[in-house]
Amino acid sequence: MTHPTRAIRIHQTGGPEQLQLDHITAGEPGPGEVRIRHHAIGLNFIDVYHRTGLYPLALPATLGGEGAGVIEAVGDGVTHLKVGDRAAYAGAGAGSYCDVRVLPAMTVCRLPDNIAFDTAAAMMLKGLTAQYLLLGCRPVEGLNSGDHVLFHAAAGGVGLIACQWARHLGLKLIATAGSDEKCALALEHGAVHAINYRTENFAQRVREITGGAGVKVVYDSVGKDTWEGSLDCLQPLGLMVSFGNASGPVPPFSPAILAAKGSIYVTRQTLFSHIRTRERCQAMADALFEVVSSGAVNIRIDQRYPLEQVQEAHRHLEARATTGSTVLLP
Repeated sequence: MTHPTRAIRIHQTGGPEQLQLDHITAGEPGPGEVRIRHHAIGLNFIDVYHRTGLYPLALPATLGGEGAGVIEAVGDGVTHLKVGDRAAYAGAGAGSYCDVRVLPAMTVCRLPDNIAFDTAAAMMLKGLTAQYLLLGCRPVEGLNSGDHVLFHAAAGGVGLIACQWARHLGLKLIATAGSDEKCALALEHGAVHAINYRTENFAQRVREITGGAGVKVVYDSVGKDTWEGSLDCLQPLGLMVSFGNASGPVPPFSPAILAAKGSIYVTRQTLFSHIRTRERCQAMADALFEVVSSGAVNIRIDQRYPLEQVQEAHRHLEARATTGSTVLLP
C-alpha cells in the first residue's frame, strides 16, 4: 500500500530555484523502519550543502534532515516506538521535506508530551549537535566550570542552544556573530561576551577578553573565513572543532602550523558519528529533552514557512538573514 505525499526535491544541484514541490508516494515500513507523518520539519545549513552539491546526494533527492510528527506504521523489529507515538528525529539522512516519510527507526526518538512538534523539529539536529560539541568534543586538558570557549555563528540555531547549554555547564562562552543585533541575541541567551566579526578582529578580542591566555576550545561551523583566526584564539594544547563550512571549505594546511600555534589539536566532527547506535542516539536525545524540559535551554524559533515556501526559506538562510531556528510546516 502506498500513501501520497508532497515532497520538496531537487532534480539537479544549484540555487534555491532547484527546490521543487513534487507529488510522490510513501510505502509501508520494512524491518527496522517506521512511517511518520510530519507536523513540523527542521531547516539546517546542511540542507544548503545538499542542494548545492557540496555534500552530494543521488538525484532526484528529497532534502531535510530532521522532523517531528506522529508514527503511522512500524516495521518488524521496532520495539521502542508504536503507532500513535509522538516522535522526533535527526541523523536519518536526507528526506524530511515532505508530509509523510518512511525511514530507519534507529534515530527516531519518542517525544515527551511537554515538547511541542515545532520545538522538536527545530531542536533535534541542532540540539544533538550542541550536545556532542559541548559534552563530547573536549580538549585534552578537559573543560571545567569557568573555562572560556569560543563559538562562531552563535546567533544561529545551534549557537543559541550552545550559548544556553554552556551557561548551564558553567562555561564562559565567547560568541561571534555578523551584526550587533545578533551579538545582543547571543548575550541574551547566555554568552558572556559577543564579538561582531564584521567590525572587530575576533582573534584580537578573544585574547583581550582572556587576558592573553586564549580559549581551550573553538567551535567553528563557518569554515574558510574564520579558520586562521580561530587557530590564533587557542591556548597551547587547545582544541579546534570544525563542524561546518558556511563560508566554504577550509583550504589544505600543513600540520606544522598546529605545532607553531602551541601543539593544538584539530578535529572535523559530524553528528552521524555520535548517533551511530540507537543507544547512543537515545542517550543524547534524553540529555537534550532534559535541559529543554527543565527550562535551562529554550528553543527559539524565529522563522516559520509553509513547506511550499521552502525556496524563500533557503534564500534567507543562505544570506545569513535568519536567527535562531527555522521550521517548515506541512
